[in-house]
Amino acid sequence: MRWLVLMLLWPLAASAQTRIDEMSTTFRWIGPNDKVVVERYDDPRIANVSCYLSRADTGGIAGGLGFAEDPSRFSIACRAVGPISLPEGLPRKERVGFASASLFFKAFYIYRSFDAEKKVLIYTVISTKLINGSPFNSISVVPLATQ
Repeated sequence: MRWLVLMLLWPLAASAQTRIDEMSTTFRWIGPNDKVVVERYDDPRIANVSCYLSRADTGGIAGGLGFAEDPSRFSIACRAVGPISLPEGLPRKERVGFASASLFFKAFYIYRSFDAEKKVLIYTVISTKLINGSPFNSISVVPLATQ
């Protein structure tokens, strides 16, 4: 059931990202090379916050056709790219980004959390699988302007 939800949400999530760059890491004789991809995810509810995700992208025949499972290797850096104001009713935790890491079974999710005491937004990227989750994660913090 979860893979069906992922398939239905994938086109929506894909439009929320912007591919910035890619670097080839492993030469493949047939199909595209393995690479590191850099993508930008703009927080849909908080203007002027952008997260940059670098992640491994598997090449070869399976990767070129979209059937390969990308490894759980990634990093995230989020920054304020302008003035930030929090909207009313902002949930304490919310999923703000998504990237597919295989055709059906694996995805990367970006979550936003809010630490009101320290006045920071915390962005965490995790890797999930249909059956077994993954402990791999990366975190970035965006401080809110102090008055």
